[in-house]
Amino acid sequence: MGKVTGFLEYDRQEQKYQLAGDRIRHFNEFILPLDEHDLRNQAARCMECGIPYCHGPIGCPLHNQIPDFNDLVYRNDWEIAAKNLHATNNFPEFTGRTCPAICEEACTLNLEGAPVSIKAIEQAIVDKAWDMGWIRPEPSPTKTGKRVAVVGSGPAGLTAAQQLVRVGHDVHVFERHALPGGLLRYGIPDFKLGKAHVERRIRQLEFEGVHFHCNTEIGVHKPFAALQAEFDAILLAGGAERPRDLQIPGQETPGCHWAMDFLTQQNRRLNGEDISRENPIFAANKDVVVIGGGDTASDCIGVAFRQGALSVTQLDIRPRPPEKEDKLVVWPYWPTRLRVSSSQAEGAEREFQVASLRIEEQKGRVIGVTCARVDEKRVPLAGTEFLLKADLVLLAIGFSGPRLEGLINESGIELDKRTNVRADPTDFRTSIAKVFAAGDMRRGQSLIVWAIAEGRGAARSIDAFLMGKSLLPG
Repeated sequence: MGKVTGFLEYDRQEQKYQLAGDRIRHFNEFILPLDEHDLRNQAARCMECGIPYCHGPIGCPLHNQIPDFNDLVYRNDWEIAAKNLHATNNFPEFTGRTCPAICEEACTLNLEGAPVSIKAIEQAIVDKAWDMGWIRPEPSPTKTGKRVAVVGSGPAGLTAAQQLVRVGHDVHVFERHALPGGLLRYGIPDFKLGKAHVERRIRQLEFEGVHFHCNTEIGVHKPFAALQAEFDAILLAGGAERPRDLQIPGQETPGCHWAMDFLTQQNRRLNGEDISRENPIFAANKDVVVIGGGDTASDCIGVAFRQGALSVTQLDIRPRPPEKEDKLVVWPYWPTRLRVSSSQAEGAEREFQVASLRIEEQKGRVIGVTCARVDEKRVPLAGTEFLLKADLVLLAIGFSGPRLEGLINESGIELDKRTNVRADPTDFRTSIAKVFAAGDMRRGQSLIVWAIAEGRGAARSIDAFLMGKSLLPG
């Protein structure tokens, strides 16, 4: 490594945030990046591990060569670091901003609770690469004459499209929304991922030859059979958009909404799209209850505060996690411990081991949520009921698979027992000839880093299917 004793000389340093009172006044990104001097010191902390779990299947599904790019940053060779990073990750600015950094949990220095600041370094590398003009379109000099349809323009779809167009295939991406980007544009709030990052990647893909067809839902606006007739291969990468149903009394009451409806509408509002004909879901001057304990619930909290919510309470049926994990038992795997997201730190009240029993209404509007404490089996305890005042309730308890209406029902494609599209995890083939599936549509609700990894793997399989062999990395 560049500095063998770096981990002994430098303490872990993390990126800071704008003060909560300032950042809730806007929807812009609020992370204060480290300067280059501090980043080089952080990169110098990377140890010469015997087994660097950070970039294996435990720490990074993409197999990012983390020790290598840390060493390059320490040596001030940023351009080569950017090439190294892009060799395994098509969109590091997405993962550098939204990934929970499972690589840091797998870092050897995390045995002492002070892992290398990998996520900050990754984001800095790609941001510098854009600033310096090192990232350019890479159109293929040759064409194969093969046509590929990609359904869905989220991280899995965009990744596969880029990989396939770069080896000369004619790639067409179909997106049901008005603009491409899928989850990146419509699901993740702008304060976590500014949409300028998505826009410039879309422009890069267009220069490379990818064709985007928006406002086109397969199975609704265009028959699935038409894709089968027009294209040599099809990749289904439509995500897992079907919300898990809480099925409690009163959830159909006006004022109770699915989390993604709330998040998507706000993103469309910021995009400048026309939402005047829609029922506005707005948290201003309201007491908000968010049901669910994951990332989507956290995103709802951040958006609610920025819209001017009076209060936000988050309900989690799981027990309160421990403050710290037992490293010798858990490491290098992802541990269960109490985590506080930037949105939760903006003032949310968090209730653990609580079940939502029913949504209370009065005069046709939500007025609260009746809750109860639960035991270790999540069974409500008698005599522990209480009422939380609420003018807006957001259901954020996860996703149960892809949308069944339209493409899935029309195609008759085989689903697995979790109602995801059944596809081989190694070659991504589905039950229908020349049709592949990747990302959340195949594996279920997951992380962006996994979506990119699956997009790369599916692209390699499709290329091999079309050409007999593939030089694309899996």
